Amino acid sequence: MRMNCCGGEIFLGQTHIHARKGEAYGCCYIIITGHGNRATSDYRQSLQFQHLNGEKQNIQVEVIRGGKRIGASIFDLVVGDVVPLKIGDQVPADGILISGHSLAIDESSMTGESKIVHKDQRAPLLMSGCKVADGYGSMLVTGVGTNTEWGMLMANLSEDVGEETPLQVRLNGVATLIGIVGLLVAAAVLVVLWIRYFTGHTKNSDGTTQFVAGTTGVKQEFMGAIRILTITVTIVVVAVPEGLPLAVTLTLAYSMRKMMRDKALVRRLSSCETMGSATTICSDKTGTLTTNKMTVVEAYFGGTKFDPCDNTGMMCTSVTALLIEGIAQNTNGTVFWPEDGEAAEVTGSPTEKAILSWGLMIGMDFKDVRSKSSIIHVHPFNSEKKRGGVALQVSDTEVHIHWKGAAEILLASCRSWLSTDGSVQPISSGKHREFKKWIDDMAMSSLRCVAFAYCPCEPRMVPTESLDKWKLPEDDLTLIGVLGIKDPCRPGVRNAVQLCSIAGVKVRMVTGDNVETAKAIGLECGILDTKDAASEPIVIEGKVFRDMSEVAREEIVEKITVMGRSSPNDKLLLVQSLKRKGHVVAVTGDGTNDAPALHEADIGLSMGISGTEVAKESSDIIILDDDFTSVVKVVRWGRSVYANIQKFIQFQLTVNVAALVINVVAAMSSGDVPLNAVELLWVNLIMDTLGALALATEPPIDNLMKRHPVGRREPLVTNIMWRNIFIQALYQIAVLLIFNFDGKRILHLQNESREHADKMKNTFVFNAFVFCQIFNEFNARKPEEKNVFKGVTNNHLFMGIVGATTGLQLLIIEFLGKFFDTARLNWRLWLLSVAIGAVSWPLVHLGKFIPVPVRPFQSYFKRCSCRRKPRQDEEQGGRS
Repeated sequence: MRMNCCGGEIFLGQTHIHARKGEAYGCCYIIITGHGNRATSDYRQSLQFQHLNGEKQNIQVEVIRGGKRIGASIFDLVVGDVVPLKIGDQVPADGILISGHSLAIDESSMTGESKIVHKDQRAPLLMSGCKVADGYGSMLVTGVGTNTEWGMLMANLSEDVGEETPLQVRLNGVATLIGIVGLLVAAAVLVVLWIRYFTGHTKNSDGTTQFVAGTTGVKQEFMGAIRILTITVTIVVVAVPEGLPLAVTLTLAYSMRKMMRDKALVRRLSSCETMGSATTICSDKTGTLTTNKMTVVEAYFGGTKFDPCDNTGMMCTSVTALLIEGIAQNTNGTVFWPEDGEAAEVTGSPTEKAILSWGLMIGMDFKDVRSKSSIIHVHPFNSEKKRGGVALQVSDTEVHIHWKGAAEILLASCRSWLSTDGSVQPISSGKHREFKKWIDDMAMSSLRCVAFAYCPCEPRMVPTESLDKWKLPEDDLTLIGVLGIKDPCRPGVRNAVQLCSIAGVKVRMVTGDNVETAKAIGLECGILDTKDAASEPIVIEGKVFRDMSEVAREEIVEKITVMGRSSPNDKLLLVQSLKRKGHVVAVTGDGTNDAPALHEADIGLSMGISGTEVAKESSDIIILDDDFTSVVKVVRWGRSVYANIQKFIQFQLTVNVAALVINVVAAMSSGDVPLNAVELLWVNLIMDTLGALALATEPPIDNLMKRHPVGRREPLVTNIMWRNIFIQALYQIAVLLIFNFDGKRILHLQNESREHADKMKNTFVFNAFVFCQIFNEFNARKPEEKNVFKGVTNNHLFMGIVGATTGLQLLIIEFLGKFFDTARLNWRLWLLSVAIGAVSWPLVHLGKFIPVPVRPFQSYFKRCSCRRKPRQDEEQGGRS
């Protein structure tokens, strides 16, 4: 469209209208500059996406090199490395299984079949890109990079990173609507001006009639009609808001880069916007609300509490040996002793590391214990049953089954307990209450309770075939003891939860720990207010919620604040119920079993440190430091994206409305426009590229977290924005039209030649109009606040753009008159132009005292259209 306008100007220039020729060249320059800036911005955004993609694909894995587990990037793997695998991991390379237990692989990403494939020595081949669905093991790397099956597949594909976000789609719709209105207005102006011209009502600057029937030549008639067409094209140019999609692109690119600094990696663009509308966050406890740095602080064994917790001297040797055997063999972690005699390096999950570290404190020799018995079969820890077990061949005549897991669940499976002297005692009802009280007391102290139990098994009970299908005995167990593991709350979590509450975002804790532990952590983090409030359904157990009907769940779901002993399916049901109640739900998760809830949620937030690859693939944003305070920062940035777009819309609509009305009124009344094509293109450059850069990169402010979330169906242009647009546009239209029609007298230009006076008057109108936009740019920064200058000096880019725009405007008026068809202004007219623009500051301050209705302005039109439709239906029904 702009090129059409420019082409019209050049065409006129070729017919010896020299002023128009210079204007056409200026038009070309502005177009090249504007689109060059846009191309540069798009290129930088493309580089940004490539960088973020690289971060997303840079998966960290554990590698065993020289007998020691170390962390390494997936890009640093080499053939011959040994890689441990556990539930939720992504197979990082092609390889062969060298050891493992109950290892099951989801190969659907490679084969397209959803069936889980079990791996053993008979089927040891592992393909990169597949997910570990169950069990654990170790693989020998045989192929990396493009030499893997996954690598060869991905080499033929390219990831599409140019997705269009919902906000971009909405803005494209707004831009299209405004463009259509502009075209209709321009078409109406074109018809009116052609009628005026061909009926002899259009005058030249010297007062003569431009067209006289039977007298005016064909060439002159044609040129007059083309000049009118050029005027209407300029109206279309200023009406089309091409900067809206650019503003979204700039805002998202800027926000994504800044969010990386705040430890959040955005995987899907749309999540940036959606997070700003979140009404509730369902958060994990371990590692998100807490530090995930666990230590054993309490120990109950043999019916006795140890003080300190590693003082096991009162236990007989056989009991200690049995306990150490269970700790060393029933684990995914490892203990590595450096050759230089330094402290042991313990690896594994935080819980495993805490238990292994405690085992070392009570005298465990990890390698020696593991060499004395062999593992027959493993039941990996299951988040549904909350426990894991292992069968050990201790001797030819003895097999031990060791279990480890959630204390109250394991206690329910125990029928006896092991005393400190090694004797096995039955669990009476009184003893069961005593054990239950230990567990409850630890849980109320916000400790994670892990129990150890075992049962002897006769070798003949172990199947010789189909060992992988053997179900380990899990009843009639003997309780060895219980450990209390402390996982302190992260610093700053309480303040972050309070900030969410002020912002209208409800934080709910969903954890696999028992209800008492969940309640204690909830109180410590500020999720629960008082112990009095910590009653059902505010605090609920996952099983209770799961067993309810769908209707019953929806009745209580908004009251639920803490859910304990929840399974992954319970979290999914919670998310689904909240969404049906109209909430925008964000979910944090780190495990493979969290993937359904992460996928179902409006925004899935996976953990970058403890999260499995399955969880990360199912999420929209990865929290790189696993910290809840980073989740709150994401909410803040999400709201900032939406707020910055609204600022730009207010700024651009003000310019559009004012320029459109001024040009239309002037064209309809006098047959000419005060703002020519190249001037409007410069104004469009201020609006589009420079305006978007200035307003779309505003950093988030604290007030954003004092507002309630933006609803899914709330309009982009609020009533406050309509008020600000109306006040500014009305002022600009009134003042500039006065100067357009009576400017010669007001500016004392009567003594000048008519042509020079018109040029000075039009230049002044153009200059004043630009300064109105420069000053209004400050107003757009704070649509709701009276002090529009707060924090303005902190945004160096904004100040730089305002300064550059002012400098370029000075250059245009004083030195580029030939290109822009303008005249130089004296210092009085410069001061008056600046003064007209500056009036917008006190005007917008006073305007903000005008109250606005709560109901959206657009809804009144919808209501009217809804009323008309039934009436039309009634009329049609009556006729029929």
